[in-house]
Amino acid sequence: MITIYPLEWIDSLILLTLNPNKSNIGNLSQSDLVFITENLSRESHKIQIQMKNEIFALQKKRQIRLLVRKYHSTLVYLLDNIIENQNNEALKGGFFLRISESIINTLDDLLYFIENRYPNYLNLDERVPVPYLLVSRKEILLKIGRLSKKKTTITDTNQVLQIVIDAITVSNQINAGNKITYREVLYQKELLKKLEMQLASESKSNFYSAVDELLIEVNFNDSFYISHFIKNIVNRLKCQETLADKIGELLFCYKEFSQLSSSERIAFDPSKQNINFMLENWFKHEIKYLERKKQLSAEFDENNAASESMQIGEDKVECTLSTDQMALILRAGDESRVLKAKSMSLVFKTIVPFLSTPFKKNLSYQSVRSKSYNAEDRDKEIAIQTLKKIIEKIKSY
Repeated sequence: MITIYPLEWIDSLILLTLNPNKSNIGNLSQSDLVFITENLSRESHKIQIQMKNEIFALQKKRQIRLLVRKYHSTLVYLLDNIIENQNNEALKGGFFLRISESIINTLDDLLYFIENRYPNYLNLDERVPVPYLLVSRKEILLKIGRLSKKKTTITDTNQVLQIVIDAITVSNQINAGNKITYREVLYQKELLKKLEMQLASESKSNFYSAVDELLIEVNFNDSFYISHFIKNIVNRLKCQETLADKIGELLFCYKEFSQLSSSERIAFDPSKQNINFMLENWFKHEIKYLERKKQLSAEFDENNAASESMQIGEDKVECTLSTDQMALILRAGDESRVLKAKSMSLVFKTIVPFLSTPFKKNLSYQSVRSKSYNAEDRDKEIAIQTLKKIIEKIKSY
């Protein structure tokens, strides 16, 4: 069983050596200060190894949970003390200030190590102590600064990055005097780290951007980002001409979205619903809306066609000729190019619905057209006499 206290050196350094109330800091030599600076990194590495060895040696979850929380609370306590020591005039000198900053960074790294490696054994919903929060916010702001300097060749990716930066910045400003949990701080640190890695790797995605896939995966349920995501889909739909094309494009976008994973255990804003649920709900309602719109449009066109058909039925011109004789005149008009259309069928289709005979009100243009090819001699003679009659009438004008 390991009985050595792993934090002994760093504990003594903070609570005794660099504590102005318990020691004379002015007695520290330059070589002492250099040794402290160089030894911090080695101590951090040794502490991490010792923690892993101790935890690995335990069998029960309860024992592991107690040990992890003990280390975590002790590190937070030491962080609180070193920040308090910084307020003393003796530690405000240049070299002493750099040493205290190095200690704070070391403690922050150790806390980050525990929170990332053993999150299941911590109560991440506990309120973060003010000293820990101050250090975490400083680290978050540094990461935001680095991220804001990274630009890609893709305009939309830059816009999304700015949305993330603004959301985290506003979150820290709003919660400045309110309760903020370890879970929220850890989420923001991890998100910024993953975004930096994503931009550095330049990995390609299939349909949605790699940054979009990452934000959906980590449940970045910020309202501005969700609005931006939806706006991009709507812009894709605007490029489609027909309702059928819009529905097809939307279904494809939804299919690709459905294949993305989204965590239900973490969230940018724990008070809001999962991003996957909100976007899926939007897709379903939008698809339903467009399908209903298409249905109503089809019904409207059908009613208009029926109305036009009724109007045609009421406004027909009665012709004293038979359908056979009528067919001969229309065919002759087309073939002599007196009546011009893309085809003979179009001539019959356009004119015949407006004609009727004394014996038949509704004529089929296909039937009339077919009769133009099987005319009897008597019908030809009547058609010719009718045209002569028209000629004589024109001469009398």
